Amino acid sequence: MIGPIVYILCTLASMITALMLLKYYSRTRVRFLFWSGLCFVGLALGNLLLFIDMNLWPYNDLSTLRIVPAVIGYGVLIYGIIWDVI
Repeated sequence: MIGPIVYILCTLASMITALMLLKYYSRTRVRFLFWSGLCFVGLALGNLLLFIDMNLWPYNDLSTLRIVPAVIGYGVLIYGIIWDVI
């Protein structure tokens, strides 16, 4: 019973973090904020798909689909760290 609440709270926290990072990027133009914001967008999508997978469609397995946005988000962050920060 507590699982759906945790999934929604994690999704909201990731979305809020992504919005804050992208908002501060638009003010300061620090590229690391941009890459971090895009990473959190991917994490928020992954958390949303986790909620959908576990609660709305419990009989279908969306495990590979829900991992893809998070992996892309991490990949974007790693790309940003390698090419822009270092």
